[in-house]
Amino acid sequence: MLFRDTLKIAYTSLQSNRGRSALTMLGIVIGISSVILMVSVGQGAESIILGQIQGFGSKNLFVEPGREPHGPSDFSSIFTNSLKLEDVASLHDTSRVPYTVDAAPLVIGNTRVTYGNAEVSTTYGGTTPAMQRIMDFTIALGRFFTEEEAYSQARVAVLGEKVREELFGRSDPVGELIKIKRVTFRVVGVMKSVGSIGFQNFDDRVFVPVTAAQKLLSGINHVNFIMVRADSEAHVAQTKTDIILTLRERHGIQNPDNDDFHVSTQEDAAGRIGIVTDILTILLSSIAAISLIVGGIGIMNIMLVSVTERTREIGLRKAVGATTDNILTQFLVEAVMLTLVGGIAGVASGIGLAYSISLVVTHALGYVWNFALPIDAVALAFGVSAVIGLVFGIYPARRASRLNPIDALRYE
Repeated sequence: MLFRDTLKIAYTSLQSNRGRSALTMLGIVIGISSVILMVSVGQGAESIILGQIQGFGSKNLFVEPGREPHGPSDFSSIFTNSLKLEDVASLHDTSRVPYTVDAAPLVIGNTRVTYGNAEVSTTYGGTTPAMQRIMDFTIALGRFFTEEEAYSQARVAVLGEKVREELFGRSDPVGELIKIKRVTFRVVGVMKSVGSIGFQNFDDRVFVPVTAAQKLLSGINHVNFIMVRADSEAHVAQTKTDIILTLRERHGIQNPDNDDFHVSTQEDAAGRIGIVTDILTILLSSIAAISLIVGGIGIMNIMLVSVTERTREIGLRKAVGATTDNILTQFLVEAVMLTLVGGIAGVASGIGLAYSISLVVTHALGYVWNFALPIDAVALAFGVSAVIGLVFGIYPARRASRLNPIDALRYE
């Protein structure tokens, strides 16, 4: 028998039971589309996160409290109070960290800011003028607070554009008095709108002197982060090493395993994000792949039912000369055809869903989501479909091919 005749018979058999064939393929369709969707969404999400990280600048480094977390057991270590203002001063020492241009502390907290009857929930950031230089902030109205104000608990504030609009509308707030946690601050400036940088919306923030944030708003004597800018991308790695050595000396740390801080660059953050998204994609795709196994079992069950229904047909074909291999090939082709059609439908639906998600995220949420079509995942989907058809179709096909033609013809 020619292979094209086998294909024609398989197609006719599946066409004669369209509803059953469609339901049989459903598990394959769901499994393949889920895998395509998970891989595509994982790559799209990674592009968003990396884009947000890059927004902080390739020459910037972040010093965070606690040793670098390598697992769940290290998570609590990031809540230490190991970073002080004196650490910031040491990072300005060019004899120790020669490629540092600026270093800025940051004390952050959530609060409600009021002006008259107007009130807004926002985030305050206690820092120094170095933050303005590191992040290239432009002042739209007034000025940023001075170095002297930063270290003297001066009650002055610089508003983000969104905070200014919610409290003052379009009027000039410079010189007005606002309350942050019931502490009165005088507005000295308004930042030009910059939108979101990284995952921070700096338009929705109030900047105050770092010492005022520590003593008047947070009641602490440490800082939450230190941001450092190197003079060039080429010196970022060396600056990271210099920062680590300087802070270890200041904190009296001899054994690196006892570090109470860690330093991250844009490259470090991107690498960690890539690892996390890859792991999540694999885990989610593995869960989605379970439906492929379920779909394969469904195909095996239906093919067994088909063998039972077509027992007399098998007996008749064997009686007129069909070989065991002919029957085996016939049922294998039917099983593989089912899974391949299901694979095509699954790939199409997975791509459609992934593209729809990219449109929603881009237009509704405002993020730049790069639609990713993983060709290797598409190829893998078709390969898996064929393998499932072969694996789960071989038992029914072998059972059909081994039927005794006389017993099959007598079957009622």
